[in-house]
Amino acid sequence: MHKKALMRPLTLAVLAALASQAAFAEETQLQTVTITGAGDKLGVGLLQQQDGARARSDVNKAALEKQSPTSNIYQGINMLPGVNASSQDNSGMFGGALTIRGFNSDQIGVTINGVPVNDSGSYAVYPQEFVDLENLCQGSVTQGSSDTDAPHMGASGGNMSFVTCDPEKERRVRFAQSLGSNRLQRTYVRGDTGLFADNKARAFVSYSHSEVDKWKGAGGMKRDHVDTGLRYDFSGGYINASVLYNRQIGNSFGTPTLQQLQQTGYNYDYSTSFVPGHLPPQFGTTQKETGPNPSYYQLQQNPFENVIAKVDAVLKLSADTRLKIQPYFWYGYGGSISQQTQAENGFLNAATHTNTAAKDLNGDGDTLDTIVVNGSSITRTRRPGITLTMEQSWGNHLLQAGVWYERAQHIQTGQETPTNADGSPTDPWMQSNLITRPDGRLYQYRDWDTVSTATQLFAIGTFNFLDDRLSFNAGLRTPQIKRDFTNHANDGCSGKTACPAAYDYTISRTYRETLPSFGVRYFLTPKQQMFFNVTKNYRAVPNYAYSSSNGNVQVINGQVVLTNDVTPETSVNTDLGYRWQGDLLTFSGSLFNVDFSNRQANSYDPVTLKSVNINAGGVHTWGGEFELGTVPVKGWSAYASFTSNHSEIENNLNWKDSSGNNTVLQTQGNDFPLTPRWMAALSLQYAPGAWYVRTDVKHTGKQFATLVNDEVVPEYTTVDLDAGYRFGNMGVLKNPTLKLNLSNMFNTSYRIPTSSKVNAADTVRYNLGAPRSASVTMQVDF
Repeated sequence: MHKKALMRPLTLAVLAALASQAAFAEETQLQTVTITGAGDKLGVGLLQQQDGARARSDVNKAALEKQSPTSNIYQGINMLPGVNASSQDNSGMFGGALTIRGFNSDQIGVTINGVPVNDSGSYAVYPQEFVDLENLCQGSVTQGSSDTDAPHMGASGGNMSFVTCDPEKERRVRFAQSLGSNRLQRTYVRGDTGLFADNKARAFVSYSHSEVDKWKGAGGMKRDHVDTGLRYDFSGGYINASVLYNRQIGNSFGTPTLQQLQQTGYNYDYSTSFVPGHLPPQFGTTQKETGPNPSYYQLQQNPFENVIAKVDAVLKLSADTRLKIQPYFWYGYGGSISQQTQAENGFLNAATHTNTAAKDLNGDGDTLDTIVVNGSSITRTRRPGITLTMEQSWGNHLLQAGVWYERAQHIQTGQETPTNADGSPTDPWMQSNLITRPDGRLYQYRDWDTVSTATQLFAIGTFNFLDDRLSFNAGLRTPQIKRDFTNHANDGCSGKTACPAAYDYTISRTYRETLPSFGVRYFLTPKQQMFFNVTKNYRAVPNYAYSSSNGNVQVINGQVVLTNDVTPETSVNTDLGYRWQGDLLTFSGSLFNVDFSNRQANSYDPVTLKSVNINAGGVHTWGGEFELGTVPVKGWSAYASFTSNHSEIENNLNWKDSSGNNTVLQTQGNDFPLTPRWMAALSLQYAPGAWYVRTDVKHTGKQFATLVNDEVVPEYTTVDLDAGYRFGNMGVLKNPTLKLNLSNMFNTSYRIPTSSKVNAADTVRYNLGAPRSASVTMQVDF
């Protein structure tokens, strides 16, 4: 029987049985991440022993502390099975892209210290914003299956979690300075109080400032980051609090199409001069400024500021009962700015719902001109939430139940500011000197306000038998999100005809689903175990699906009408796996099968700053993953992972082309985009004592950029090298360490699509792999 035909009845039968058992729960248990500080005694730090019923991979501090200090969270997990991560530069400061088993990052739930950090509207993830690598102790990837108690509404493809280190128990000040290629410089300082308040409390605060130039073109990135933590232990539990703050601003990399890449070369980027510049104002003359082509680099920037605040309170109510209270708050402001042109007679006329109002922008006394301005895509988010979890031990069994609540206000605007004579923006943060319409209101190419109210009940049960050799877990969660999307009439219509953007309208939609899961783990021997898991996942519709740019709303008889109600995405993930956990060697492997319904292909164009949501219908994904790791043997340790992934689109796509014509695209049987058919990784380390050297090799197989499979992304291999030396204490200088990080040693050239597209005619744009770079870090404690 074909594997697809075999797996689907099994999946459906298990889910049907679970649907009637709402009191069941799963394996997830309240845990405290403990890092021993054993460093190289943990080997390369990319494989930890597991005993759960899900496919899961981890990165611990032993691996993270050897990476470049500017690395982002995607770079930290790139060697794990199923993970396909890339960054726009080797430093990691400009962000990057990621897929896991072909799931895009906006289909994977991501938490930092338990706080959901996916964008509350689009579910996008910006990996460079969250945490300094030195303060990160653990990264975990659950491939394919979302945790039942995870606070996510957009996790149809599993989840990732990252945990910062607790404050140190001993008083300490740590200082580190990094220098590197592309004028990289970074200063980091962290202070730990050690234990105080009768040895019950400890705290830390760290600050870093980082700068780096782009590896191609002009401009760079500046980042200031603060992490804080406080832990208070008492006889009935503990309180653990953290605040993570980030502020950065930098220039964007040019994202060429394949044709542009072939014509202009690998290092082609944005223009370094504002030529032809502004035209001299002349009354009565039609003047049309075009600006540089490609755009001027100072008009391609990404300012952003965010705060992640979290408190964990764990209270022991009795010997067998615990209550966990987790309030949090997420704040973000910023986005993208870009070179745009504004016609003086192209402002919103609220009475006619057209862009026919006129205003003199260059001061020449007429409204005949088109002026180069600084456009934007700005988002402001305020996002409080809380999770309450009750745990009850019952012999060898554990029952959990809880509720998650969140209310996110997501304000998305598109202001404009004038550009200075040299082409620089008057305010890259888009908070002052903003252009107004003739009626005195702010120009906005978009003006959206979304309130997303999320609730989730969950129940989890873990049942252990045969002296814990056999473990069953089952879970049920009921996510629900109400989206109230309001469009305020704005200037986002193209041309002079009315469109939905020019009207005030509100769309409210509530999405809810019941998501069961089931897993079993059995120890064949003390070192061998088998596991099986099936989980239903869910992704509610992103908020931009109801904007005028998505084509789902139309103006009919003067009213904005929702003509295409997007269906949420669901998936059913099944894993069957085996683990060997010996004294010297650990192995974990699994076969997986994923069935999608209404899989969403989300496309973002970094030039037009627009997102489009496409329902690609049913998608079937199946394959296998394994990882193998060793403890150190005479200083040597190794880790390897391998992924085989097949992703098949099950239907043709009804599509409206750029001319507005309906057509049927032949997508049935094609590979889903951004899903490498295979990947392999190898990490080899030698650490005999005071020094270490480690090399990471990652091969990423062929993948496609489009649903039609008419544009191929070739396979590529990258090799990185990390080395360090730990000096002995020198008076007040404790643990001085010198680190070298060498990225892309062999100058591999490769390209990664910024997002999937329908076909090659739909303008696929690429981020390019950065060439070889190096950084050196000196770290010392006081």
